[in-house]
Amino acid sequence: MDLLIRAVRLAEGAAPVDIAVSGARIAAVAPGIAPAEGAAVLEGGGAFAFAGFVESHVHLDKAMILDRAPAAEGVAEAIAGVARAKKGFTAEDVADRAGRVLRAAVSHGVTLMRSHVEVDPVIGLTGFEGVQAASQAHAWGVDVELCVFPQEGLTNLPGTEALMRAALDRGARLIGACPYADPDPLAHLDIVFRMAREFDVDIDMHLDFDLSPDESMIEAVCARTRAAGWGGRVTIGHVTRLSAMAPDRLEAMARRMAGAGVALTVLPATDLYMMGRGADRLAPRGVAPAHTVSACGARCSLATNNVLNPFTPFGDANPLRIANLYAHVAQLGAPEALEGVFAMMSADAAALMNRPLHALEPGAPATLVALDGAGPADAVARVAPARFGVKDGRVSFERPPVRLMAPCA
Repeated sequence: MDLLIRAVRLAEGAAPVDIAVSGARIAAVAPGIAPAEGAAVLEGGGAFAFAGFVESHVHLDKAMILDRAPAAEGVAEAIAGVARAKKGFTAEDVADRAGRVLRAAVSHGVTLMRSHVEVDPVIGLTGFEGVQAASQAHAWGVDVELCVFPQEGLTNLPGTEALMRAALDRGARLIGACPYADPDPLAHLDIVFRMAREFDVDIDMHLDFDLSPDESMIEAVCARTRAAGWGGRVTIGHVTRLSAMAPDRLEAMARRMAGAGVALTVLPATDLYMMGRGADRLAPRGVAPAHTVSACGARCSLATNNVLNPFTPFGDANPLRIANLYAHVAQLGAPEALEGVFAMMSADAAALMNRPLHALEPGAPATLVALDGAGPADAVARVAPARFGVKDGRVSFERPPVRLMAPCA
């Protein structure tokens, strides 16, 4: 035994147990385990322990750039702002900013992340190289997989496809798409699906990022997913048009996605900030109802998307803040609904990434996070702080409890 974690709960209302760790694996889970000589000890104090949060959609390459690209008034302005700013990016600059976000994410209990990274003739592979370096430097706290994508289009920017291929050759695990930024969105999709099959990688794309309920690229994505045999390997992100659809059409679309094996990632902070700006009253939320789509059988996750950039001029990489925000927007308050929201930033998000989370049991990887809460629903409701984390058997962070200084009587 190298580490003993005392008195944590694996489910709300469960009795506390101890977790013994040997090397990078869990050796035992039981109440009252005696510490071995020389083993480190972490006091859980009844905290809720699980395998860690999963951040399934974030942009590390363009995080923390408000000093060079201020908050935008809409999607087109945000894309243009980043396009201007990235001309000055260096790999070292990207790695520094990405590292700051990664350290914040680790401190909030994130153990697995998917970062989208832009490639095009302007930025080349600079952003990819910077995020890849930062990810490797922070592997002690979080596993990061990179998705390269063409933010400003593909058919309209010669050389972008070659850059995506180069990034795949150099370690990118999947590819993205952004058909709404391309003058030929269907050709854009065809190129991406062709590359996915050639390199045998998953697809995670940005889609339907507006509030036009009568138009959608979802059918085109589902058709190509079926034709390629890529069910379970395609995710669409944002898809704010789903929030504008009538209930019967929304359900039909969600069932179509489920049947094709197309998953959904909703980005509440960015979508809420960007959508509905043309309304002078009763502004629409513009956040796709992930819980409704999930109830129809499609895999769903919630994610942060951006941190301190024109698309989202706030953020601290805390998954529970996003989960709590989504629960507010979706008007979810019942314990079972909040548990579902928690799952969309943990187990469901991992399944969407085809990286299922492990149970905390003997023989499993010793990667876990302890939250100062009774369980998943309580954690979402209170944005419960993370107490400590363990990654591959090594303590990755600790957050001491707050000390209140009441005056003496």
